[in-house]
This record gives sequence, structure tokens and C-alpha cells, in this order.
Amino acid sequence: MKRCLACEVLFEGASWTCPKCGYQPALLNEIYQFTEEPHHVNAGFKPEYFARLAKIEESNFWFRARNELIQWALRNYFPNAKSFLEVGCGTGFVLAGIHEKFPRLRLAGSEIFADGLAIAKARLPKVELYQMDARRIPFEREFDVVGSFDVLEHIIEDKNVLVQVFNAAQPGGGLLVTVPQHPFLWSASDQYAMHQRRYNRAGLRAKVESAGFQIERITSFNSLLLPLMIWSRVLRKGNQNLQPWREFEISPTLNKSLESILRYERMMITKGVSFPAGGSLLLIGRRPL
Repeated sequence: MKRCLACEVLFEGASWTCPKCGYQPALLNEIYQFTEEPHHVNAGFKPEYFARLAKIEESNFWFRARNELIQWALRNYFPNAKSFLEVGCGTGFVLAGIHEKFPRLRLAGSEIFADGLAIAKARLPKVELYQMDARRIPFEREFDVVGSFDVLEHIIEDKNVLVQVFNAAQPGGGLLVTVPQHPFLWSASDQYAMHQRRYNRAGLRAKVESAGFQIERITSFNSLLLPLMIWSRVLRKGNQNLQPWREFEISPTLNKSLESILRYERMMITKGVSFPAGGSLLLIGRRPL
């Protein structure tokens, strides 16, 4: 169902015109505008980052490995899903991967920044895209699965976002979330990326359960690379000339080797191993019937 953000009434149908108050979101470049792009400094992300991300994602081991893990979780835990919403879709890289593997799945993506949506639209011209604030989602019991991947750490009101995601999911539907793990790994890279926090397992679990979801699985990932990540943080500590994007600019040989390590790690996760520590967390939840 759709939810009018002006009067909160719920309604169905192809049109976004509210049957009660007549409100209709603007439509720009085939993207409905449910919010204006934030202009204040602490908006959670810098729009100019999206162009850099788009150049890195398709070849970098970290983004490729995360996509494979997300696709496995979607296939394994929600095999009958017919619709999927990604909250904070950025450049559309995750959605493009899901579209390739699940061509019959109805896909939708939301992003608060127009720069990200422009790239996502070019990648996915037929996918529903919305300029939307994750703290006010205009859907109620609409999607079989809702995902948010390395987004919550950018938002101060992450608890509120999880409640909105719960509302947007169908009863019996699912939740897929990834976040950076371990507060002790906090570094200048987190500050540069405009993170509000890194999570621990108990804290993420508590916030997701507080929103109403039941936890089906939670595991660390990027676990086999954790020693390398810690070593990297130690080396860069106190470096005044830090260029965080450089950590993605590695040789093709090293990139391939690291991807192979994460492929082996993913195989272990698919066999039932839940790692206790790692650079990131994957949480799979379900909205009760």
C-alpha cells in the first residue's frame, strides 16, 4: 500500500495522488520526489562521492563480494519473494546485481541524493526509483523484502529508519541489512565517509528487534580479512595526508586474491558458519505474520 506523506492516509492503486487530500509528489526524470535533497553539512553523505563509487564498484573485490553475499541471502532465505525495495540504493550497483540474478523480481530503490539516483537510473532505466528520506518511507506492507546496505551507519536516527523499513515490509516478509562492524575499528575513513557509528552485534540486534523484526541470521563477514583491516588502520593512524579512496585503488592481482579469499569465506557462511568478528555484519530478519 502507498502512504500519503501529507495526511498519512493509506491507499492502493497505480496513481500517487492521495484520494483524501489530493497530494501528489513531483515527478522528475521519471523519479517521484518525496523529499528535497538535504543541503546542510551533516546530511550523512557527500553527493560528489557517487561518481567515484560508480567507477570503483564493478571491479573492486569488496563491492563484488558483498553483492554475492546479498544475492545468496535473498535466494536462500526468501526464495518466494516477488518484490524488493532497497533503501539507500546509491548508484544502483546492488540493485543491478539483483536484477541480473532475479530478473522476475519487482525492484524498487530509494535514495535521498539526486546524484546517486541519476547513476542508478542510467543503470536501471525500468526499475522504480524514488527520491526519498529513509526516515519517512511512503509505503505500508508493500514489499516482500526490504534491504539496506551500508546505509544505517550514515543516519543519526537509525532506529527510526528500521521502524519505517518494518512498516514497508509485508507481514512474513524479510529484512536484509549490512553495516560496518566493531567500534574499535573507527578511523579517519569512517569520518571521511560521514559515518555516525560502527556497530557491534548486540547493538544491531537490539535495534532491529526493537523495530519489530525477528532475527533469522546474523553473521560477520569480511572476517578473514579482518587482520589486514586492523593492520591497515594501525598504519594509517595519525596520517595527516590520508586519502581514503586510495584503499580501493589496488593492483588487479591483489584485488583478485582478496576476492578469492572472500569467496571462500562466503562458501563457509552458506554452509552455516556464522563468524563472530569481521569488518562488517550481515543481518537477516523477518516481519512476523
